[in-house]
Amino acid sequence: MAEEAAVRAQAEAVRRLKQDKADPDEIAKEVTKLLEMKARLGGDEGKHKFVLKTPKGTRDYSPKQMAIRERVFNAIITCFKRHGAEVIDTPVFELKETLTGKYGEDSKLIYDLKDQGGELLSLRYDLTVPFARYLAMNKITNIKRYHIAKVYRRDNPAMTRGRYREFYQCDFDIAGQFDPMIPDAECLKIVHEILSDLQLGDFLIKVNDRRILDGMFAVCGVPDSKFRTICSTVDKLDKMPWEEVRSEMVGEKGLSPEAADRIGEYVQLHGGLDLIERLLQDPKLSQNKLAKEGLGDMKLLFEYLTLFGITGKVSFDLSLARGLDYYTGVIYEAVLLQQENDHVEEPVSVGSVAGGGRYDRLVGMFDPKGRKVPCVGVSIGIERIFSILEQRVEASEEKIRTTETQVLVASAQKKLLEERLKLISELWDAGIKAEVLYKKNPKLLSQLQYCEDTGIPLVAIVGEQELKDGVVKLRVVATREEVRPW
Repeated sequence: MAEEAAVRAQAEAVRRLKQDKADPDEIAKEVTKLLEMKARLGGDEGKHKFVLKTPKGTRDYSPKQMAIRERVFNAIITCFKRHGAEVIDTPVFELKETLTGKYGEDSKLIYDLKDQGGELLSLRYDLTVPFARYLAMNKITNIKRYHIAKVYRRDNPAMTRGRYREFYQCDFDIAGQFDPMIPDAECLKIVHEILSDLQLGDFLIKVNDRRILDGMFAVCGVPDSKFRTICSTVDKLDKMPWEEVRSEMVGEKGLSPEAADRIGEYVQLHGGLDLIERLLQDPKLSQNKLAKEGLGDMKLLFEYLTLFGITGKVSFDLSLARGLDYYTGVIYEAVLLQQENDHVEEPVSVGSVAGGGRYDRLVGMFDPKGRKVPCVGVSIGIERIFSILEQRVEASEEKIRTTETQVLVASAQKKLLEERLKLISELWDAGIKAEVLYKKNPKLLSQLQYCEDTGIPLVAIVGEQELKDGVVKLRVVATREEVRPW
């Protein structure tokens, strides 16, 4: 049939576009066209070929996986509340205009929605830009808030490493005019507390400052117009060796080899207060106003981190860039470390689990009068953390409880359904988490086995003798010990 031939031709066109790594928007357009053609074709053949699956870059979560997630969320929320944060929520989609021009080269990863009646909308890419919009819209100049919600990125997923197209972010931000580096230091303390509490293993928090980076680019001979694009390339240093990063700067971004080599001398430096002092004396950097400001604040930050007792896990790292356009000051990223073997002197990073920084101008972009609200915040990389904990649970074969039931109401004989229902109702009314099997006459063995399978610790057994005596027999499932009041 001609229609089927047209569908096959369109499918082949889509395949070629993907193979040639064409523009994602063009691919999306052709895929939509293909789907419309298939829908028009209809018939039994189309129905037969339907594959039941979740969309690319997304997943379902089983009760066991959700139990692990809840445990992590509770630890994070407890920490945020301990630091005095309030909670907010914002829509899952924003006006496209709200998100445009805030993410640099990552803007191509934003999901745009089909026009549904006059408003061009996009799914939120992160929680920071919606937060800035919320502050400007409501004229809020001072708030400490946390926000846990799903965000969406049209990225190439790597699901085994916790990279998805739909995923949760857990953000903590402090907005307001305060003395330098005090809120910034608290954000780093929060990262330290959460990663220590979750016991994910050894970690390191890398810190840098956009002003130091921009100052460094200036003294190395990078033109102003290339600051942001070179910054995005430097940000790849945790994934690529310096030679490849240098090659991208020179070959793709058009930077002079001399400027790239000068950048190379700086971005391979990392340390603590000693390095900050050294750079404050650097003949080139010390002459740059921006870099000098950034280094002064970095010194102050490390003094506060020393008071918090966490400098052992913090490293001032000149290679840290964080590719988002809205950062203006201190930036940071927490990575998990893995000692590969006894011969490796330095631990290697196995991936970022938190990141953030200062963004003093973002709120002003939304305010009609351009009023600025200085902000600093951190985002916990919850999906990476879940992946690690899930793998750990699988490897250890640890039994995870998926319910919180405290007691099962059971009967030892037949025809006691009414008594079981009366008793469980009393327990529920008293706020006790209880269950009952949905059978009129369940066997006692089946009821006890259900408790063992689901981890319910106690069984309240109703029998004829107990009813006569007006008592309930309580059994501890693990020890099989029974308590019956006399």
